[in-house]
Amino acid sequence: QGLYSSVVCPGLVMSNMTYRILPVFLWKLLMPIMWLVSGSPGWFWAVTCLTASDVWLFKQKPEYLDSHVKYHSCTSGLGKCYVEPRKMDVDEDTAEKLYQKLLELEEQ
Repeated sequence: QGLYSSVVCPGLVMSNMTYRILPVFLWKLLMPIMWLVSGSPGWFWAVTCLTASDVWLFKQKPEYLDSHVKYHSCTSGLGKCYVEPRKMDVDEDTAEKLYQKLLELEEQ
């Protein structure tokens, strides 16, 4: 029907869900290091790079994209945004069973 679905990872997004992964004191130690490594000199660059994979994916022809890849927003040490495709560990049989189940649910 011309519908496509892709997986995108926007990069590091700090939220209340992220803070639950590690203790708060550890985040306070890691945040300055993560900020320096990301090369993002301010919130504008961080927001721009967080949307890099979304915007890049939107501009692509869906039929040319790899369905076994997650597209990640990344930032170089100099602050340049880029998209990096990374293979996902997907079991073909499980994916097909899930797809068939979704089709059954759609009919109901």
